Amino acid sequence: MDANARRVNPVFCTIVPPHVLDKLARAEDPAIAGPAARTLEHDALQRTRRRITTVRGLAPSVSGTVSDKPDRTIYDAGHQETVPGTKVHSESDEPAKDATVNRAHAGLGATFDLFLKAYGRHSIDDSGLPLNATVHYGEKYGNAFWDGERMVFGDGDNDLFLDFTLPVDVIGHELTHGVTQYTANLEYFSQSGALNESMSDVFGALIKQYSLGQSADAADWLIGAGLLGPNVTGVALRSMKEPGTAYDDDVLGKDPQPARMEDYVRTGRDNGGVHINSGIPNHAFYLAATALGGNAWERAGRIWYDVLTGGELSTTARFTDFARLTVAAARARFGEGEEQEALLKAWSQVGVPTN
Repeated sequence: MDANARRVNPVFCTIVPPHVLDKLARAEDPAIAGPAARTLEHDALQRTRRRITTVRGLAPSVSGTVSDKPDRTIYDAGHQETVPGTKVHSESDEPAKDATVNRAHAGLGATFDLFLKAYGRHSIDDSGLPLNATVHYGEKYGNAFWDGERMVFGDGDNDLFLDFTLPVDVIGHELTHGVTQYTANLEYFSQSGALNESMSDVFGALIKQYSLGQSADAADWLIGAGLLGPNVTGVALRSMKEPGTAYDDDVLGKDPQPARMEDYVRTGRDNGGVHINSGIPNHAFYLAATALGGNAWERAGRIWYDVLTGGELSTTARFTDFARLTVAAARARFGEGEEQEALLKAWSQVGVPTN
């Protein structure tokens, strides 16, 4: 292994949780159950394959000076379950006729911009990693995922789920799994897995806010707004402001996310509830960011980034470990002031000790 390589676990991470797809796969309407079952089976198979080949070395993608510009390439799977597919768009190309291709290109760029301009990070690996994405994956595939190397987008069924390139925070969420993969490499199980998911929601939300020029007070704090079909009773996949309220639908079910540790969900499914219990650290971030006000990526986001990349966060970290490190990071960067106080209060409100 290269001396600069890191030992990582490139897990298979999706934006739509397994518990949602499982609910849909049991629907009476075959037009709903069929695509959901195929998506669920696909995702389960991919997770199994990732577990078989879990540990590998990832070296920095380039040496020397890295560019302050992204290097994006979009591929088209042509509704097959193959990656990368046919190359359809490069960095220097004019906008494509396919709106999905253009949205994928723009979302990769928005993610690159937030990490570079707010935190000085050059792409996912901080060494200028090219950003690749595959669109039009599968037949009515109802998900988007980071597979350890690229972003992959399904088109949805145009009923429950629309095109997965529509919400920029979905793109940011999945690419942030790559950032986590190259930094803290949080194990995708139980509380460390929920922290992994929460990191992606936090930076997905920040990418949306940065691209829109929104302050913490103006943001909706929703993950996946615009993804749900017009007949779904819901507004998004998750809410950082009010976990558990993103949707309540006869077909999708009810958003199960808790906002406090007293409601922590103990389950053997979804890798120990990684998409469910992420609501707790998500809400802590929302509380801290809105208490501080202004642009959330400047102070609260900076603290979260410092912890993610600082080298002290264990791969098996629990919520209390992460909370303690955020308070320490706030003190180290900003001193003993309102940032530290906002963090202490936020973690207290969600029931997570900081010592």
